[in-house]
Amino acid sequence: MAEIVEKYNTKCPGVKRLMREAIELAEATEEYCARPLEDNLFEWHFTVQGPKGTEFEGGIYHGRILLPKEYPMHPPHIILLTPNGRFEINKKICLSISGHHPETWQPSWSIRTALLALIAFMPTPAEGTIGSLDYTPAERKILAKKSTNWSCSQCGEIKLLLSSTAAKPLTEEEQSVLNQIAFKGEDDQSSKPPPPTEEETPEPELQVLESTEPVTGFLDQLTEILVALLVGAIGIFIYRRWNAFYAEAETQL
Repeated sequence: MAEIVEKYNTKCPGVKRLMREAIELAEATEEYCARPLEDNLFEWHFTVQGPKGTEFEGGIYHGRILLPKEYPMHPPHIILLTPNGRFEINKKICLSISGHHPETWQPSWSIRTALLALIAFMPTPAEGTIGSLDYTPAERKILAKKSTNWSCSQCGEIKLLLSSTAAKPLTEEEQSVLNQIAFKGEDDQSSKPPPPTEEETPEPELQVLESTEPVTGFLDQLTEILVALLVGAIGIFIYRRWNAFYAEAETQL
């Protein structure tokens, strides 16, 4: 931390904020830990425990957090490094608390908020979002067991990074964020209609064409009227021409 203090302008709001968060997260917990790299305050490595009661339980997952210079006004990018079956590795993942969604990010949120949200997001449906995977529960359980032997080239064995210390209680804002994530997961599940069974498979509706007889009858009547008018007009024209011819003949006589 001393090297970081010398390297960065401690009067910068983003630097001050990250230094404060580094102090708050200095002690690892049983759920998560995170710390900046020794030479880069804007890149952190983190480790999280898989959420209990899910196919990720018992797994330990490691990743990177890339923070923009505008942090905390702009959100961080999150990258998973440990194979997990929910998120692609070495790729910026799409979450409502990550750089893919700056419109939903709140400056009051922190790296701890992002870690808690990541843990909460793991059991939710992938829904084809950027950086998501849709492995089966069995495949994810296998990866969870393998993850405990994973090592980071900079941090070492990740199973040694977490501690037995319980995480501090959630703040009201953090609980609100996690509730939104849980609601989103339930909403995504309920928005998918269940596939119809053989008994429930709807039969195709037959399209019944309405009769065109009334329209056809009307057109026939209209045609007859027009023909009658045309014949009458021709008769009047011939009658007038005949009268004119007869009058001219009498004049000559």
